[in-house]
Amino acid sequence: MQQGFEKRLAAATASGADALYGGLKGVEKESLRVGDDGYLAQTPHPNGLGSALTNRYITTDFSEALLEFVTPAFTTTWEALRCLCDLHQYTYGQLDGEMLWSSSMPCRIPSDRDIPLARYGDSNVGRMKTIYRRGLGYRYGREMQLIAGVHFNYSLPVDFWPAYRDTVGSDLDIEDFRSDQYLAMIRNFRRMGWIVLYLFGASPAVCKSFGGPAARLSSLNADTWFEPWATSLRMSDLGYSNKNQSRINISLNSLDEYVQDLTRAIRTPEPAYDEIGVKTNGAYRQLNTNLLQIENEYYSPIRPKRVARSGEQPTAALRRAGIQYVEVRSLDLNMFDPSGVNQNTMRFLEVFLIYCLLEDSPRIDDTHLDEIRYNHAETAKRGRDPAFRLRRDGQEVPLRSWAGEILDNVLAVARAIDREDDNYSSAVQTLRERVDDAGSTLSARIVDELSSTGSSFFEFALDMAQGHRDYFASIEPLRESQASLLAEEAADSLLRQREIEAGDDISLDEYLERYFVAC
Repeated sequence: MQQGFEKRLAAATASGADALYGGLKGVEKESLRVGDDGYLAQTPHPNGLGSALTNRYITTDFSEALLEFVTPAFTTTWEALRCLCDLHQYTYGQLDGEMLWSSSMPCRIPSDRDIPLARYGDSNVGRMKTIYRRGLGYRYGREMQLIAGVHFNYSLPVDFWPAYRDTVGSDLDIEDFRSDQYLAMIRNFRRMGWIVLYLFGASPAVCKSFGGPAARLSSLNADTWFEPWATSLRMSDLGYSNKNQSRINISLNSLDEYVQDLTRAIRTPEPAYDEIGVKTNGAYRQLNTNLLQIENEYYSPIRPKRVARSGEQPTAALRRAGIQYVEVRSLDLNMFDPSGVNQNTMRFLEVFLIYCLLEDSPRIDDTHLDEIRYNHAETAKRGRDPAFRLRRDGQEVPLRSWAGEILDNVLAVARAIDREDDNYSSAVQTLRERVDDAGSTLSARIVDELSSTGSSFFEFALDMAQGHRDYFASIEPLRESQASLLAEEAADSLLRQREIEAGDDISLDEYLERYFVAC
């Protein structure tokens, strides 16, 4: 495997590092709106943020209180981070005494039924989005859906692919070749993605207002559940790696298999969901009773993606033109950073994804899938335990050993694309300290802070949220051009929502029937 990676990296950079440098990067960051007391906001989506249905930059996820910031794609991590900061600053200007929660794990939350679903207006597409979320609540519980994260979107430079196809010696057309190679990247990310949980996991503890499976955890203090060696409870079976989804197998061995498996899951009835029902007294409880209501219900640490046309389903977009970029979904919010993510994290993810592309990537069989699931689940729950061992090709290996090997190769990629003003190597070297010393990881720092101060998780996260709010109030005001752009987008999005609502000429039932016939 090592020889294959080194040869591909040398070939890819033979004509200079520009072949790998400058891929497009974008961020999607979720944050709960909370009151000044740290309790979940029950207020509607702020009018100053426009329409959650049609605003390109600021929307909502599961709940009306769960904001989602979406940056455009940029060629540098600095541009992406600056845009994300701008979205935070603008949003704080529209919040009336509220804050953005600092952690992936929720704040003080009410009972399940009192968690407000996101609302998108009276159009058919808007009502469908709310019904889908209502279904998620019935299937997984509304509490779990309040867990927030950061998604990192990435694509290699367009000019990279023809040259790399020649390097590999493939006779596939460029679209098929690109899709095939992105799936190779995704397979390796699944194999080695446990390192993202270890390096960036920041959810080892949770407030005791978060019920259900959290009660199985150890008690740190009167108000806090925790796992002593956990890195990311968000990505454990407490959160998005839950048993409901563990039965769904989606192949990553070819694009055809991926689309077929995902489509099959959308069409396969699930008896447990049939008990929920689709309609009660004329009101929708979920979109259908199948394993997945729609494609987006499938939770995966990484997804192949393509920008869909208006009304086009994600799988249809992939069938039409192949994979355009990948979406990494396993990042926790960094509680120590006001924006929830920083440049070092983005730089590492970029060069790690390039390494995943250049490394040999055999097909994943059932044995390898079992190892992948074990490594992911156990790293999330006890990745900092000195006695913890990963499984690799039937053998047990120390996390530190395998992580060191990965970082050596990632560092080679970083050195190949370093710029004087964009230092990837420094980011990788900084993160190596977390492998050498588990106590320097984000998750360990959180547990140490809670243990040494006697604070509850809620008190610590509230203090951090207040600090983040004060930070955005203290920095230079938002640039006038950016403030105008975001204000205009908010106003225009409200107009676009009204146009969509006015354009509906069929009932919701007919709209949903047509949507699923096309699946």
